[in-house]
Amino acid sequence: MLEGPRRAFSLPHAAPTIIPATELGGVAALKCGRVVLLADQSGDVVLDSGGLGLYVGDTRMLSCLVLSVGGQRPVLLRSDPGGAAHGTIVLTNRGLGPVPGRKPSRAGRLSSRSIGIVRERRVDGGLHERLTLANYTDAATVLAVDLLIDADMADIFEVRGFVRARRGQFRPIEVDEGQADFEYRGLDGRTFRTRVTVPGARVEPAPRGAGAALRVRWRPRIGAGARAALEWSILPDILEAGASEDAGATTVSAEDVVAPSVPQAAGAGSGGRATIEAADGLRNATEIRSDSPAFDRVVARSIADLGLLITPGPGPDQRFLAAGIPWFTALFGRDAILASLGALLVDPSLAVDTLRVLASLQATTDDPAHDAEPGKIPHEVRGGEMARTGEVPFGCYYGSADATPLWLILLGETYDWTGDLGLVEGLWPHALAALAWVERQGDLDGDGFIEYRRRAPDGLIQHGWKDAPDAIRDRHGRIAEGPIALAEVQGYAYDARVRMAQLARALGDTALAGRLGEEGERLRERFEAAFWVPDRATYALALDGQKRPMDAIGSNQGHALWSGIVSEAHAAVVAGHLGGAGLDSGWGLRTFASGQPGYSPLGYHTGSVWPHDTAIAVAGLRRAGFDAQAARLAGELLEAAQAFPDVRLPELFCGFGRDEVGPPAPYPGACAPQAWAAAAPLAILRAMLGIRPSAAEGRLDFERPLLPDGLASLTLSGLRIGDARVDLHCHRRGTSTRVEVTAVTGDLRVAVRA
Repeated sequence: MLEGPRRAFSLPHAAPTIIPATELGGVAALKCGRVVLLADQSGDVVLDSGGLGLYVGDTRMLSCLVLSVGGQRPVLLRSDPGGAAHGTIVLTNRGLGPVPGRKPSRAGRLSSRSIGIVRERRVDGGLHERLTLANYTDAATVLAVDLLIDADMADIFEVRGFVRARRGQFRPIEVDEGQADFEYRGLDGRTFRTRVTVPGARVEPAPRGAGAALRVRWRPRIGAGARAALEWSILPDILEAGASEDAGATTVSAEDVVAPSVPQAAGAGSGGRATIEAADGLRNATEIRSDSPAFDRVVARSIADLGLLITPGPGPDQRFLAAGIPWFTALFGRDAILASLGALLVDPSLAVDTLRVLASLQATTDDPAHDAEPGKIPHEVRGGEMARTGEVPFGCYYGSADATPLWLILLGETYDWTGDLGLVEGLWPHALAALAWVERQGDLDGDGFIEYRRRAPDGLIQHGWKDAPDAIRDRHGRIAEGPIALAEVQGYAYDARVRMAQLARALGDTALAGRLGEEGERLRERFEAAFWVPDRATYALALDGQKRPMDAIGSNQGHALWSGIVSEAHAAVVAGHLGGAGLDSGWGLRTFASGQPGYSPLGYHTGSVWPHDTAIAVAGLRRAGFDAQAARLAGELLEAAQAFPDVRLPELFCGFGRDEVGPPAPYPGACAPQAWAAAAPLAILRAMLGIRPSAAEGRLDFERPLLPDGLASLTLSGLRIGDARVDLHCHRRGTSTRVEVTAVTGDLRVAVRA
């Protein structure tokens, strides 16, 4: 028999102790919209593991959810890999002691592996679970099934170790008829509420020392060979200031806690319910099939992960690619742009949405507290309590030297794929503002290069994608001091001018196009003179504040090659570095060449392998005509994907050589899934096929197409170029690759240049 629900009661809820997150190895992540579940392989949210929990945006709204059967946690048999909106976990019981309601036969014990336990989970506006218990013995039994539950309402920065001077107010936990409400009023004026619904269960205070506030109890009687099902839901809710009654708390409006010069970017408007609904995923994605099941699995995982990371907001009718789970389920300008560039092959609408959402947050004033200047594209947009109160500067933070020129590159590339001049016209004021920042505010000393320095006291030191403090060094290992001019950022600035010149011509502004063409060539000349290091035969990673070259050898030059700023005279030397043993780990490109002072295969940006970094180098090598080196790096990374769970490329992995430790070693704390890592296989495929679209001219060119190693045949179905759709079949013929059009809808000419 089920034990009936306990009468209604209130339970004081003291502020829980927040344990800083450790490296979350083996965590399964489920996501739908802004709701993310991080649980262990058994499906539990264990308090002492640090970062596990159910999150809505940047707030953890469930911090403990631990299942026990017969007073013990079950034994894991199989866990789903995560990275979707639902999953199934298979468990069984440990050996149990005397069971309530059962005759004491066989010493009153239930032997281990007598009960099959299936835990089905779904994330959809919250967490919904169904627990099925199957009795595989020859006698009926009564099982003790318990859940420990708590909600600490911690901000993501608290979870990661930030110590706050004060927090908001926890209200008493209200319990009534199989339901419990946790509620917290934050310092930002919002009310965070987590409702737990547990039909047919008894809810009571957890035992002292259990590490949770509540215990939920079922006592199902299961006949021999029979099954029982239990269900529960965790339903988070966020209400803005003024949306609920609270006589004991001071109402704080959103305008009071967001810097006036920074757009309010997260959640609903003041007085409304913050959105937690799902966003639609990829739209009419291109189908990609090959004769290699392994390759197809990698591509399918990439497409699925990109769809998973699409998130609603930050404003109404907007969506964006979250940077990565677990720590960066938020909008990051650089990440969203580079991932959208890779995703053009399967869904150009994602790039359109990325352009628009970032343009809506473009800085319009000078605000040192957020490293903002007019025209800059944001680096990071957060919506948690600490961002809204200004405890951290990342509510809408602009500490990026590269997001602004990269946005211009994405605008030009998206026009190539869509031919949508109306999109360009609508975004043109934003493009001109971004260009003005590249030409003026971004150039701190007037030497023609973009430099950066931190102005926000708590902002980032490094404003490039390699944002670790020790990432930029010279040959002796000395760490650069700012202002810093990164090599790849100058390449982006060059490419941005090229793209803007093309767009200006399309809009009929030939004067601007001509000026930008001339400025681009002058930048190439200045770059060559300042960044080339003759005795090292390499381009410097950067120039430091005294204009000294940071002449360690790193992957930055791969980005420069991709941008087109590298001179033809030195392209072969750059290709030699990218394909050499120092940078090429055998599984992809290291960020920093081995054998130099400061190198470590465990270094975040001083020797690790980042999939997007390798993909950009592959595209650069292909652009410059170094196909053999490009093919080798592409093959290495695609093969490396096979070594990771569910063939999911993580944000980064260790840079050990292929002959050092065998298969690639995971990097502790790397996000997976992660947006630009998910897009890397698609970017590699596009680069290897040499796809060059020009939708405005109704043309699709293939430049020296090559199939990646291990493939003899590949089909692309429903590839979108403007309003046209085309099906293509690519196959090897000797050492070359042929491309055949099998179907086309709309006006499109396809040409192949060998």
